[in-house]
Amino acid sequence: MKKTLLLLFIFCSLKMSAQNTNELIDLLIANKNITQEQADSLRAESAIKQQDAEANKKSFLITAARQIQISGYTQLRYQNLDERHKYNGFDLRRARLDFKGKISPFMSIRLQTELADKPKLLDAYAEIKLNDYFNITLGQFGIPFSMENLASITKLELIDYSQPVDALTARGKDVIGNQNGRDIGIQLGGALIKSGNVNVVEYRLGIFNGSGINVADTANEAKDVVGRIIVNPVKGLSLGTSYYNGFGKAVKPTTEYKGRSQVRNRFGLEIAYTTNRLVIKSEFIQGKDAKAKRAGWYILAGYYVIPAKLQLITKFDTYDPNISVSDNITQNYVVGTNFNFNAWSRIQASYTFREEEGPSANNNSLSVQYQIGF
Repeated sequence: MKKTLLLLFIFCSLKMSAQNTNELIDLLIANKNITQEQADSLRAESAIKQQDAEANKKSFLITAARQIQISGYTQLRYQNLDERHKYNGFDLRRARLDFKGKISPFMSIRLQTELADKPKLLDAYAEIKLNDYFNITLGQFGIPFSMENLASITKLELIDYSQPVDALTARGKDVIGNQNGRDIGIQLGGALIKSGNVNVVEYRLGIFNGSGINVADTANEAKDVVGRIIVNPVKGLSLGTSYYNGFGKAVKPTTEYKGRSQVRNRFGLEIAYTTNRLVIKSEFIQGKDAKAKRAGWYILAGYYVIPAKLQLITKFDTYDPNISVSDNITQNYVVGTNFNFNAWSRIQASYTFREEEGPSANNNSLSVQYQIGF
């Protein structure tokens, strides 16, 4: 009988406040169901369980006109670069705040800001979910192109994006400058084919300015069109393709067409297989900026030696910034490891062996990054 009461107490205490839990213990003592010693033990056990429950909460609500969730994270990185005249040391790579709200059963909003370096607005959009097959997203958000481009940086297996992703998805080395893989526009998306709760075939179709984040489309009057199809034939396996057709104003000082509107097209293929412990991913991306044709691909494999804790990763990626020019291909061989302290804190380390065609240079690099969020 006492064992049954104890199990009932533990279950109820997890659903109650600390005050109500103490009242329940007092009642058990008054009815002589437990001794004072047992009561003290129950209070201690209840306190521990409530602390664990608080630590494992995925979100905390704040008072507002509508239900809002706030989250955020920061990433502190250390780099040691073999290349001469390059800075070695610490930098605050990212510091972001993310606000998500639900306006109605069918509409949600999101605002995400970057506070590191130059503060800027990354995401500002509303999403209307009419059903599983037809959803609308309006505002500034991630371009539906490339698996790695759309992956959350907090979940990325390695510290840095692959070369073709960084160069051809509106990121650091794209001719339109670093737009964090985002643009302003409208997107339709959802499932084309469903089987139970699984989206066997998914689609995204978007129209964007093509100018990047936080700016109006001043390059031209044309809009950029993006399409993406993902097929999930079996559990853990996904296949996809993306196409981007547009114009952009080049801002990179090394490009021949700086400041002028130019063709900016992209095509990509992707495959991924993921289990609880194993991940294998690969992408091929080619692009055209004005007359320059570019292409690259990568393959990544990771395995959790300790489930959900210690992960080992290796990756190869290659990128050719102009396939019409010889001796300009760069290849990276990367080995890395991740250790997840919990759901919101982890440390990553990777070493990159870099091979560049043309004049030889020692450009290998070591990176270590600590991430903490809330």
